[in-house]
Amino acid sequence: MLAALLAASPAAASAGSNTKRSLTGSTSNPKHVVHLHHVRRHRVASRTTTPGTKLTARSRHVRTHGGWTSPTWFADPTLGDDIAGEDPWIRQAAISALGNLNGSVVVVDPNSGRVLSIVNQKLAMTGAFTPCSTIKPVVGAAALEEGLVTPETKLRAEGKFAYIYGSARIDLAQAMAASSNEYFAKLGQMMGYEKFSQYAHEFGLGERAGLDIPGEAPGVFPDGPPAEGGVGMLTSFGTGIEMTPLQLAAIASAIANGGTLYYLQYPRSPEELADFEPRVRRHLDGLAEYLSGVRDGMAASVLYGTSKLAYSPDQQIFGKTGTCSDGGTHLRWFQSFTGDQNKAYVVVVLLRGEGSMFGLHAPEVGGKLYHALMAYPGTQASTLLPATALGK
Repeated sequence: MLAALLAASPAAASAGSNTKRSLTGSTSNPKHVVHLHHVRRHRVASRTTTPGTKLTARSRHVRTHGGWTSPTWFADPTLGDDIAGEDPWIRQAAISALGNLNGSVVVVDPNSGRVLSIVNQKLAMTGAFTPCSTIKPVVGAAALEEGLVTPETKLRAEGKFAYIYGSARIDLAQAMAASSNEYFAKLGQMMGYEKFSQYAHEFGLGERAGLDIPGEAPGVFPDGPPAEGGVGMLTSFGTGIEMTPLQLAAIASAIANGGTLYYLQYPRSPEELADFEPRVRRHLDGLAEYLSGVRDGMAASVLYGTSKLAYSPDQQIFGKTGTCSDGGTHLRWFQSFTGDQNKAYVVVVLLRGEGSMFGLHAPEVGGKLYHALMAYPGTQASTLLPATALGK
């Protein structure tokens, strides 16, 4: 499957050309990354969802008091964290990867639901935000189970893909890699709000992801499609949904482990850790056989797509980015997991800030953390930080 994904990459699609194009938008400087699915998004979608209704992204460009309301940088994003029970090595690696960015990092064991570390706990647990394009793996899984598409089905997407892939008709992995808004809007229109709502709730949207995690917000799943753009905006930008980093970590865990949605648990003492047992919220039985198609798309995203800053030649990483504006705040998400079941991790990164954060990439934070986790010296349950250590 890796060979097939590489064959579908933009470089392969442009074989024989003197200039190879990539999803970075640059032929010479690999660090000059332009996220194609987020550049001037008001041009993206104008497809009719219902008579008289046009798909539009205007609602995602709301500013408060004429400017951005969240800073890009913090002096210390860990201030106020209660680190009792956290794995000290993993926490320090997460802190180092995040630096002083205004954001949060969540690390979870996808095979048990144990939360290993949360940097900036207030943001991760009490804040719920538009998921942007990180909703697309859920949409893809739902569309596959409904039989609307197969992994090989090609749908017409944005015209720019004719220059990237050689055709504007692209398959699920290509659409996931480039985060095509038109492709996933079409899936939503084919599925309809009611059907997608069933799958969204099956993945836990609108519910608390944790089991007795104090202060955790439940997020929001809307009672109907967005007034502007309809269900296509719901399934391409996540418009109307409010999601916490913990919820996204639970969803990524289910995709990683093959279809088990665990309650996230956050043991805070040696006694709680000794008594820890995984708790299953539900088994996504109908979806399980289709999650491999979603994982292929997330692998492609890291290999040659919008998540490529997380790429490592030493381990396989699956990822999906999300970028949009929510009120007066610019959001950059990265949901991800590793392919090595012996060192299985889910990492979710959320960055917030102003327009000047354009060059800051959540996948890069995730990639730095995965690089550090490769050198993790012990087992995940070996050490706990004491309750007296705060804000470090």
